[in-house]
Amino acid sequence: DLDECAAAPCKDHQYCLNTDGSFSCKACDASCLGCTGEGSDKCKTCASGYMKEGEKCTDIDECNLPEKVCVKENQDCVNTSGSYKCVCSEGFEDKDGTCVQT
Repeated sequence: DLDECAAAPCKDHQYCLNTDGSFSCKACDASCLGCTGEGSDKCKTCASGYMKEGEKCTDIDECNLPEKVCVKENQDCVNTSGSYKCVCSEGFEDKDGTCVQT
């Protein structure tokens, strides 16, 4: 078997999997910017919204940071994978970017 992966045939956001007589390019984990294999522990560097924790890239919970990320009145922070979103608190709705009572 010729190791086609030695020639680095895959894109930056993929890793190469050598197979018998061939190879395939597999997508890196969403937490990675470039990787050497499958999973969040094989990242070359962590993607935006993720940080290195031990060997893995883990999601940063922006909602628990000391500095508030959702600063508008009656707004709550919802953590998402690699990011966050600001939503109006219960009993409020978004009217032109302001959370007003429903």
